[in-house]
Amino acid sequence: MTPLLKVQCFGVSADGFGAGEGQSLEQPFGHVGPGDLLGWAMATSARSSSDSATRGLDDYFMRDMAHGIGAEIMGRNKFGPVRGPWLDGEWQGWWGDEPPFHTPVFVLTHHERAPLTLSDTTFHFMNASPHDALAAAMAAANGLDVRLGGGVSTVRQFLDAGLVDTLHVTVAPIEIGRGERLWNSPDDLNDRYHHETVPSASGVIHHLFWRR
Repeated sequence: MTPLLKVQCFGVSADGFGAGEGQSLEQPFGHVGPGDLLGWAMATSARSSSDSATRGLDDYFMRDMAHGIGAEIMGRNKFGPVRGPWLDGEWQGWWGDEPPFHTPVFVLTHHERAPLTLSDTTFHFMNASPHDALAAAMAAANGLDVRLGGGVSTVRQFLDAGLVDTLHVTVAPIEIGRGERLWNSPDDLNDRYHHETVPSASGVIHHLFWRR
């Protein structure tokens, strides 16, 4: 099968925002907490050892994330809150010494830096178009799929370029009013994608899109 570019478990609010305003080291999602958009994921047994962790639909999607993925593409804002030129190599991402990716990761930035390897993950920093970034990630993925990790502006760039094959977006039952908006309505993509919705007991709605 031809490898795909996939968006997986990407959380947005009911009014379409995937992040709030004012991202910082203390507030990775801006003025909203990560639990506001991704609390459903944190509550799954894939992410939590609590006896109350969920094992249903949400857990299935979380456990499926790593299946068949050979590389990831992300924007600089997902990698961290640092802006402008890299003044030093001190910032190494949100994830510590053991990043969760276990694949090559291609970070899109206007300010390139040397590759960074932590455990079994190497971050490559590229000033590249979506097409060129995808070509590099596909080569590194060695026949497996590539995940497009975000943030919002990065996902929108690849959507606008017509490069995204499948999307899984979860809509949380909250409105945050401002920030980075993925869409005005999930139906905005219906001209290009088949679209199914699956409600979860956690309160989120899973939206699944695949190319027409």
